[in-house]
Amino acid sequence: MANLSCGIVGLPNVGKSTLFNALTANEAAAANYPFCTIDPNIGIVEVEDPRLKVLSSISGSKKILPASMQFVDIAGLVAGASKGEGLGNKFLANIRETDAIVHVVRCFESSDIVHVSGSVDPIRDIEVINLELILADLQMIENVIGRVEKQAKGNKEFALAFACLNRVRDHLNQGKPVRTLELSAEEVEILKPYPFLSAKKVLYAANIAESDLETMTNAHVQKVKDYALAEGNSVITICASLEQEIAQLPPDEQGEFLESLGMKQSGLQRLIKASFSMLGLITFLTTGEMETRAWPIIQGTLAPEAAGKIHTDLQKGFIRAEVVAYEDMVQYKGRVGAREAGKVRAEGKDYLVKDGDVIIFMHN
Repeated sequence: MANLSCGIVGLPNVGKSTLFNALTANEAAAANYPFCTIDPNIGIVEVEDPRLKVLSSISGSKKILPASMQFVDIAGLVAGASKGEGLGNKFLANIRETDAIVHVVRCFESSDIVHVSGSVDPIRDIEVINLELILADLQMIENVIGRVEKQAKGNKEFALAFACLNRVRDHLNQGKPVRTLELSAEEVEILKPYPFLSAKKVLYAANIAESDLETMTNAHVQKVKDYALAEGNSVITICASLEQEIAQLPPDEQGEFLESLGMKQSGLQRLIKASFSMLGLITFLTTGEMETRAWPIIQGTLAPEAAGKIHTDLQKGFIRAEVVAYEDMVQYKGRVGAREAGKVRAEGKDYLVKDGDVIIFMHN
């Protein structure tokens, strides 16, 4: 599976680049590629999963391969991007290619870092970017709706698409993103050919000052949380400048530093996990002497499709999946013990793979 990707967006001077730099800083020191940069503004980051280490010690694996996902640092946005202002067209094209958005919002005061609008107001900032996405979507509708209307005459399928696009247009004209419009399953299907930017899921990364680390909140963060709740999105609080500091430490010192701050894991790992879950991803696991590996799949994937993530031949010749829950693998110290305890299940083509399933695929 190609890595699903999150585009990191935000206004200038909100901490977007600091956050992306923190994500990519691990690259040089990493023995095991916590992060590798393919292009100056694309990075592949691994998803921390303590289960892999446990399974690896049971199987005596030579290597561990975590799941990974992609982050794209999208050029800073200015008002007027939908009309091509600043790097507008590039910005919008880059967002179109990502699966979801991480929107970095400034929630800290600082006399040293000037805000592009002269004051800190996270909701105004969110709405500047939302408006540009909404305007770009309206432009797309205007480009296609005339053609769809002509095709709708005497064609039921196009008539439905025309009605649906009109609903979306009315919603956008009220200044509301597509993601807040309630759509039936049929309408979702009808709209698939139209990649609306404002339909993408958003994770708001509220960027706070180090002085707010103890409570992880402030009045600005609370406003962002209320806003996100109203549109069905999530918020994660992060201190980008601290994350950059942590990322520059050698891996063995990072844990100690986090402990000294009373933190169990870095904000980056929380961000990565929240992004992973926003994309609807889970992982199934494989383990053996060669390697223990996490395979990311979309929740609701059937066993043969999951097998295809490993190799297309496994999907084509799929017979069954031998499944053990991760907890049973641990409790019975591996597949042999799990089998003796009756905890190995044979699952067929209709089995929906669950997070943490440890699987062997049988195939022709």
